[in-house]
Amino acid sequence: MDQLDEPIAVLPIHYSNALGKDIQLHQFPLLSRPLQIPPSAAASGKRISARIKPNVRRIEICVPADTRPDVWNPQRATELGTAQLEDDREKNQEQRKGKEKENKEPRLSEVRLRSEEISQHSVHMLGIVQNGRLYLHPVSEIHQFRPTMTYLDMQSRKSRHSTAGAGSDSDSDHGPPPDPDEVQVPPTSKAKDKKPVEMREISVSTRKTDDKGATVGLSTVRREMLQVIRAEEDEEWQNYEYCDATASVEAVEALSSSNNANVSLQCKTDMTAFLKDISK
Repeated sequence: MDQLDEPIAVLPIHYSNALGKDIQLHQFPLLSRPLQIPPSAAASGKRISARIKPNVRRIEICVPADTRPDVWNPQRATELGTAQLEDDREKNQEQRKGKEKENKEPRLSEVRLRSEEISQHSVHMLGIVQNGRLYLHPVSEIHQFRPTMTYLDMQSRKSRHSTAGAGSDSDSDHGPPPDPDEVQVPPTSKAKDKKPVEMREISVSTRKTDDKGATVGLSTVRREMLQVIRAEEDEEWQNYEYCDATASVEAVEALSSSNNANVSLQCKTDMTAFLKDISK
């Protein structure tokens, strides 16, 4: 070891589980700056809100839109707001609002950031250095947030229906995709001068195994995916209060408080054993 690399401090390590499973790590891969409310929205008294579906572990953060004239289009906001409202009703995701807002014209007044849970291959820890000690608390869940714009699909579908007309076959876009295990009957052609299509037999096999090694068909996988989607749509949202970093003083004090939940850790492994345990 070089003389310049001498230890400058030795800190006792304390492990705490005072907050249980309430510690989560939230990541915003598409943001290059901290998440904050636009100045125009803050001036009108709007705030960032959040809601959660605990059973399916889905979180949404709603940030008010920037309504400055140089970046805001009221007509476009009304069109997208209508599509968002219809998309929410179709998926049973509509937020419950007061009666005073029911008769108002819908507008896209917020940007929704929806979470995707990231599986942990190791144990992540939150570390806080305070009063000459290092306090560690395990992180229960990791979520990545990205903007969700499913209302664009609703608007695109409405545009196709309006351009195709009422007598078209555009209704075939509705509903889930056909079951691959079901035999699809081709529609009968109305034209008499067309030659019959040559039929050929094609054998298709699919393989997907479960945890026990048994083969699972595509219809089973499709049903499982639909069950997950329905379970998320059927669960009600629970509103949460969003607090920025300045409001985390009480949480920090709970982690670094000297109570029975904090256990002082002592290292019983030498450097040689630690290096041997590192997988190459």
